[in-house]
Order: sequence, then C-alpha cells, then structure tokens
Amino acid sequence: MKRIHILPLFLLIQIIVLQFIPYFPKAVESLYSNGLYPYIALFSRSILGKIPFSVGDCIYFILIILGIKWFWKKRKSWTRGKTEQSVSKSLWQNNLLHILSFLSVFYFLFHTLWALNYYRQPLFEKMQIQREYTDTDLLVFTKKLIAKTNAIQKQITKNDSLKVTFPYSQQQTFTMNLNGYKNLSESYPFFKYSQLSVKKSLFSLPLTYMGFGGYLNPFTNEAQVNYLGPMYRFPMTANHEMAHQMGFANESECNFIGFLASIKNDNPYIKYSGYSIALQYCLGNWQARDEKILNELLKTVHPGILKNYQESEDFWKQYESPIETAFHVFYDNFLKANQQKDGMESYSKFVNLMVNYYKEREL
Repeated sequence: MKRIHILPLFLLIQIIVLQFIPYFPKAVESLYSNGLYPYIALFSRSILGKIPFSVGDCIYFILIILGIKWFWKKRKSWTRGKTEQSVSKSLWQNNLLHILSFLSVFYFLFHTLWALNYYRQPLFEKMQIQREYTDTDLLVFTKKLIAKTNAIQKQITKNDSLKVTFPYSQQQTFTMNLNGYKNLSESYPFFKYSQLSVKKSLFSLPLTYMGFGGYLNPFTNEAQVNYLGPMYRFPMTANHEMAHQMGFANESECNFIGFLASIKNDNPYIKYSGYSIALQYCLGNWQARDEKILNELLKTVHPGILKNYQESEDFWKQYESPIETAFHVFYDNFLKANQQKDGMESYSKFVNLMVNYYKEREL
C-alpha cells in the first residue's frame, strides 16, 4: 500500500467505527465524556484561556487562506486536456487523495478533541427528566416564567415599560457568568466549570449573516460569542457555549444548561437574560400551538420585555440574506448527522427539559 493511501483509508475506518458508537452511550459517557475529555478540555482552556483573542478563529483564517492558495495552485491539474489525459488523470487522483488525507486528520481531531460527546448519554436520562409534556404543563410553566421575567425586569428598570439595558462590558460578562455555574454546580457537580476560555469571535459579522450567536471551536475548546447582537441576550448565549465546552454537544441541552446557569447567577441582569430568552422560546412554542392562547399570554408580559424582543428582531432583520438560509440548511443537516434528529429545531427542544424539570420545583 502506498503511503498516500493510508490516511484516506483511515477516514473510511473512522466512518465505519462511528456507525457503531451510538449504540454505546453509557460507555461514551463513562470513558470519554467523564474520562478522557475533561483532561483535554482543561488542558486547552488552561493554555489558551489567558490569550485575549480567539486563537481558533486565527487558525481557521489561516487554513482558509492556505486552502484557497492550494486550490489555486492546483487549478490546472483538475482538468484534462486531450494530449495530457493520462497525466491529468493521475494528478486529479493525487489531488483527491490529498484532500481525503486532510479530511481524515480533521475528522479524527474533531471527534477525539470534542465531537464524541455527540454520542454520550442524553441529559434527560442523566438528570432523570421526563421527555413529554402536555399543553397544560406548558401553560402552567409559561405563566410562571412570565411572572419571574416580569419581576426581574421591574427590579432592574423600576418601570415595566422600559427595556433592559445591559450595563456591563462583554468581557465582564464572561467572568460574571462563572458565578452562575458555581452556584449550579453545588446542586449538580457535573456542571462545574473551570478555566475560563470564552472569546468574542473574530468572525462575528459572518456569524451574524449566518444567523448565529456563537459557536464552540472543537479544536481549541474556545467558546466563541458573536459580540454584535443585543446585549440582553449575550450572557445566556455565552452560557450556552460554555456548556458546549463542558462536553455537552446537544443544542437543546446546552440551551437548558445555559438557562440554568443564567438564572442561578446572583446578578439580576444575567438572570434576566436567562428568563427572557426562555420565555421567548415558550411564547414561540405557543405561536405554533395556539395563537389565541399566545395573544392572551402576551397581554400579561411587561411592555419593556417585548421591547427587548423587538430590539432583537430588528437587529437580525438587518442581516437577513440567502447566506443565512443556506447555512441553516447546511447546519440542520450537520446536526441530524450528529445524533440530533430534529436538526435546527433542537435549539427549541429545551422547552421540554424546562417544563418537566420545573414540574415539581420552584422556578
């Protein structure tokens, strides 16, 4: 076997092996998510967390430039002329093997450094939370959530008609979020977070056009947050990405963990971020279920909260484009290929977790 064939063959072996891993979630939970991964994550965050800019974004940028340069250099070898057909065919195959070799290394690092967490035990099972709920359950929870969000909005603004304006910097928010995870870990030790490594993404403008608030770099374990969006959403978004850092891959689970970490925070502004975003998801759920009930619920929400929602809607509307639609289609299929059968809808599925978690608990 030629050396150039080794990595492409290894890619095929990886793909085959990953077809069997979903059948062993408890093994992944024990050996990887609670075994090897915490050491990988702690090492990455300890090394890169103190660097003020996103190392992962810089690496991505360099790889994109090198990729474009390589394709440009090889552009003529992808076509076959009549007189050089056999030579061109050989070059074309060689180029393809080099691409597969790169993908093989990329695929291996992606799963070894983070993505095996897609195959871990679901949080529903880990926290013994039921999966299903009724309309009555959702209505009871939504009303509780409205009361909590109204209260925290009034506490902050002293006026139910004023939107919440966030008084802290984004860098301050990253540090302040640690308090929520500290409080949360007192009840659930597996939510303990250490070695802060959360950065403002250098790709925030492209992320905005794609319609995303942030992402985790699986290779450097840096949580990247879009710094352009409305600040009232910023703490909850950062908490969501921090949950990814701890090895939770499912989007609904990270929304739920980010919500818990936000409302467990001692700071009222961060609490508001968690409550208001969770309420928006619940109201969106009612919009799909029963618009009459939605309209009745909206009458009980403080105008100031609705102004924050409008602020967010106005912001994202500025950046609507075919790019967002195309990327959402791509990411939807990516999630479905990685154990999240609901795709982009996974983000809103955390309503299930909230409703059932708080059935017998005080909100």
